[in-house]
Amino acid sequence: MTQYNFTYPIEVRYGDLDPQGHLNNASYLTFFEQARVQYFIHLGFFKKNTSFLDIGVIIADVHLTFHSPVQFGDEILVSVKTTRIGNKSMTVRQSLIDKKTDKEVCTGEVVLVAYDYHVGKTIPIPAEWREILTSFENLS
Repeated sequence: MTQYNFTYPIEVRYGDLDPQGHLNNASYLTFFEQARVQYFIHLGFFKKNTSFLDIGVIIADVHLTFHSPVQFGDEILVSVKTTRIGNKSMTVRQSLIDKKTDKEVCTGEVVLVAYDYHVGKTIPIPAEWREILTSFENLS
């Protein structure tokens, strides 16, 4: 299992469920997004009064692998780890973990592209982000 330096707790709400009573597929992406935003806040990339337009990333690609269902009331942790930093993009690995069993119930990989929403184009990953991520994730 991937080692993560950042983990965020998520509550599985009744409204997150599908008609079969388990976590709706779309909710996994929302949970991953919530944890990524908290990861960015933790790293200092995003602050409470900052506009979402100023985060400076846009999703280019997402892959999810479902390992076991999540039920209402399950205690879930979402882990986040940047695994690659390119010129204009970075790859973020994420995992939903059942807190009681410590097992991964879903894993995913998201490619984020640095993006200037004000001019509508991709930009290089900011040097400050690169330094912080490299240090925090022990990337070489």
